[in-house]
This record gives sequence, structure tokens and C-alpha cells, in this order.
Amino acid sequence: METLAGWVAPVATMIAAMMTAANLGARVTGWGFVIFTAGSLAWSLLGFATGQTNLLATNVFLTFVNIVGIWRWLGRQRAYEDGGKSAEAASRRSRHPDLFTATGISGMPVVTADGRAVGKAVEALVACETGHVSYVVVASDGVGGIAETLRAVARADIRFACEKLELVCALDRFEALPSLKEGDWPAAPVAVERKLIR
Repeated sequence: METLAGWVAPVATMIAAMMTAANLGARVTGWGFVIFTAGSLAWSLLGFATGQTNLLATNVFLTFVNIVGIWRWLGRQRAYEDGGKSAEAASRRSRHPDLFTATGISGMPVVTADGRAVGKAVEALVACETGHVSYVVVASDGVGGIAETLRAVARADIRFACEKLELVCALDRFEALPSLKEGDWPAAPVAVERKLIR
């Protein structure tokens, strides 16, 4: 039993860490916490079997933390995501304008008018007084967030679709936008000479 726990504990911990770090939605993150719980229980068993009180105590506490994570991500957050998705689906079957969740903008693909991939949306900045989007931060280049370039694209230069964002300015104008410094985004997007794509 001790040998099995010695294998289950690190494998479960590594798999769960990848699942939660990937941030692929409430369900994947929630199941990551389920696997974390299996790992912390295996570590607790190993700590008990080998007389390592510190390992046992740490993982008993981590089991409690993981149960909170399961409740948070498979319970509450999953319900929020499901509610948003149901509103999106209902809007497509109704006469009301199509909806998408504001939290869903992160990771949404950004494309040119002819469908060429440019990057992905990172965040949308909304004016407090009006509730209107001021600009969208778009990440391009790079892999997995490494060496990516962030640009602030004005609301007028981007078209919102249900599953993607489409540039309505010329690609060279997008590429001419200054890159944003990490952790230092502007109060408003930099104006670029607009050349609309029809």
C-alpha cells in the first residue's frame, strides 16, 4: 500500500497541477482539484506509513483546501459558467441580440476580415460610467504567453462576434500599435490612422 501511495501521490499532484494551471474552465479546474485530493490523500497515507508527521499534517490540511477547490470550481463557478452559456445559447434562438459572457473574452481568437489568425484577446477594459468597452488587449506572437506582444486595440477597430473578435482596421495598422509594457496598460488606446476593411 505504501508503494502504491508513493506512486499515486506525485503522479496525481503533477497531473492536477497541469489541469489547474492550464485554466481551461471551471470543469477542468474542478476535476484538477479532485485529482489533487487523491494526491493529498496518498501523500497523507505515505506520511502516516513512514512516520513523517510533517508530511501527514501538511497533506491533511491540503485535503481540506482541495475540497474547498472542488466546491468552488465544480460547484459555484461551474454553475456560473453554465448560466452564462445558457444565456448565450438562448440569445441565438431569440430575437434579442446575440450575447457572449464578458469573462469569455479572455482567450477568444482575434482574426482579420479574411479570417487570418492574429492572436487572442487577453482582456477588455470597460468605462465605468458608460459600461462600454474602451479597448481590448490582444496578445500576438509568442507561444503559451512567452515572448508575446500585447497591444491595446480601440473598440472602434475591432468587431465582436460570438466566438471571435475581428479586426476592422488594416493588419499593418494593428501591427503598428505600440506594444504594452507588462503591468502598465494605458488609460485609453493609442489612436491609429484608421483604414477600415470592408
